[in-house]
Amino acid sequence: MTNAEFTEFVERYQRYVFTICFQLVRDRGEAQNLAQEAFLSAYRHIDSCAPEHYRPWLARIAANKAKDALKSAYHRRVQAPGDEEMDRLPAGKTPEELFDSQEAAQAARREILALREPYHEVARMYFLEERSVDEIAAALGRPKKTVQTQIYRARIQLRERLQEVEP
Repeated sequence: MTNAEFTEFVERYQRYVFTICFQLVRDRGEAQNLAQEAFLSAYRHIDSCAPEHYRPWLARIAANKAKDALKSAYHRRVQAPGDEEMDRLPAGKTPEELFDSQEAAQAARREILALREPYHEVARMYFLEERSVDEIAAALGRPKKTVQTQIYRARIQLRERLQEVEP
């Protein structure tokens, strides 16, 4: 596919792809980024799809990109809702309850970052970055069993520290 043909392809489907992304993530800027990622992925694999199947193929790529973004650690971290997000509060949660849970999450984050080595890096990667034991072991050059033990011990230390912090 030539650049001109791909430009026409993007122009034809850009609103469709953006709409799919926006319906899932409910954030205009994020939906634009995801739509770009979807088209980049489509560009790389365009030869694997017949032209008559472009629309459902693009829909699947866009939906998968949006779902991946929603599952990422970045989107799962606790954030204080802004005014525009108040209508998206979790069902059954009052703003006060949400604030309390966010305050607890911030206290947990502070305690994780305050741990001393060898638990600090392991706890940060496991609890805050949500990495797997295998990823942590590879990144730190430690045996998997050692990382599992350090996570276990870090969890015990955190539980004790957080119980001390509670009023």
